[in-house]
Amino acid sequence: MPKAYEEIADDLRRSIRQGEREPGARLPSEAELARYYRRSVPTIQNALRLLSAEGLIDKRHGSGTFVRRPRTRAVRDNERHQWEKDRALMPEAARAQTGATERETGLVIDDLVFYARYRELTAPGDLAGAFGVPEGTVLLERTYRTRHAAETAPFSLVTSYLVRDLIAANPDLLDEANEPWPGGTQNQLHTVGIEVDRVEERFTARPPTPEEARELDLPAGTSVILLRKKSYDVHDRIVDITAVTLPGDRTELLFTTRLERW
Repeated sequence: MPKAYEEIADDLRRSIRQGEREPGARLPSEAELARYYRRSVPTIQNALRLLSAEGLIDKRHGSGTFVRRPRTRAVRDNERHQWEKDRALMPEAARAQTGATERETGLVIDDLVFYARYRELTAPGDLAGAFGVPEGTVLLERTYRTRHAAETAPFSLVTSYLVRDLIAANPDLLDEANEPWPGGTQNQLHTVGIEVDRVEERFTARPPTPEEARELDLPAGTSVILLRKKSYDVHDRIVDITAVTLPGDRTELLFTTRLERW
């Protein structure tokens, strides 16, 4: 038999999902809800904790509890890399029309706010080993954040690494002011004669760090999905290593496996 706080949470959840309580609407106070449901305030608090963990409500200190506005979801599939490779050879005007974020969210460029920061660093042991270069080799670290203009949290936290000497022939690739780059990394690499042959991706999940929870604005109890991506060129060199932290409450991973015919 459900506990009292679970029944209250069920009723509030239903009212939110059926639109009786609209996004941004303020819920009655805990005392008012206790009188309405004829239960104690601690029972109401337990019900609200459930809804908060599900990402349905936000409790704002000094303001009250509000129905959480649904945020844009992203569907990331394993066909994106071929899509990006096909675009890498298109004219700039065509490449500039859309990017991977728009493809995954259904948004358009004008809906998005983009941030990029570049810095050079010497490769620590783990990255040097992954790239197959001596420790201390200069890398270009690129940090990206993209969000919906109507929202405050980015879709993901992205850090990408390139070996500086591999791309230095095109100085434009060293300047963050040229971001967002039409066609993304595959087109950037193409400008210096590098063709990506395959992409290796590994996914894991864990609770977020406090910094990740704050930057991604995660509801309590929400995990993050960690993506570690390596891009190999046609000479079997690793040419890009990227770490992506995805919010578990609004990211869907879609994998389509095409099988050879008998």
